[in-house]
Amino acid sequence: MAKASNKKPNAAFMKPVTPDAALAAVVGSDPLPRTEVTKKLWDYIKSNDLQNPSNKREIIADDKLKAVFDGRDKVTMFEMTKLVSNHVTS
Repeated sequence: MAKASNKKPNAAFMKPVTPDAALAAVVGSDPLPRTEVTKKLWDYIKSNDLQNPSNKREIIADDKLKAVFDGRDKVTMFEMTKLVSNHVTS
């Protein structure tokens, strides 16, 4: 029988953050938990076919994402998380 975990979910990830104008153009302007911001970003990336087909970890920025990615044409999925943090307020 599996032992019940006493580990609580990380409250910091569940606390709603407010996107700035650049990020709001992609995920909407309503306050969202960071996990939901990331999910909406990935939905946007996939629905607009912005993943590099030869390197799935690389995201090719369209005009909306360039505003979030500090004007860069492409970023890795790991860089994206750091860059998005600059566009939210707690």
